[in-house]
Amino acid sequence: MVETVGPMLDAPIAGQSLTAEVGNRPWQNPPQYSTVEEALEYYIPRITNPDMLNNLFDVMESGIPLTTIANAMQTAGAMEGKHTLDVGILILPILIETMAYLADESDIEYDAGSSVDMKKDTPTDASIARAINKVRKRQGEETKEEMLPEENMVEELNTEEELTGGLMSRRATNGI
Repeated sequence: MVETVGPMLDAPIAGQSLTAEVGNRPWQNPPQYSTVEEALEYYIPRITNPDMLNNLFDVMESGIPLTTIANAMQTAGAMEGKHTLDVGILILPILIETMAYLADESDIEYDAGSSVDMKKDTPTDASIARAINKVRKRQGEETKEEMLPEENMVEELNTEEELTGGLMSRRATNGI
């Protein structure tokens, strides 16, 4: 069955959001909670409410990261005029830790959303040895045909003579 898409006659007119009077939107008024402590006194009871907690656990178990959940909560709070954006950013880590604690206490599996694979950006020993050999060639030193093990490379780097000057210093030339 093919559905035909008709014109959206109930869509907002372009630029309609710019025609509202200043101060009519919740985020254009002073926030209800102006400090981090006040904002947390608003959020923590709501998160620990049993009705909300069951829904929160369902969302956690579906695989949505805690960072995404907390960000959605604080963004909605800022849009409703509960707090400012900067207070929302400051409470994010506390909301994430609170949700993680509640999930741990209830044996709920969750994705924290902050896992970074550090090994992905770590160079291999072979690429480090190639880079050292390349630098030695540029400096006119003899290079070894064999790759150096990691321990020998560290010791050799520490025992070499210190280069004169820093990163931005001029190189000494024979004629000058």
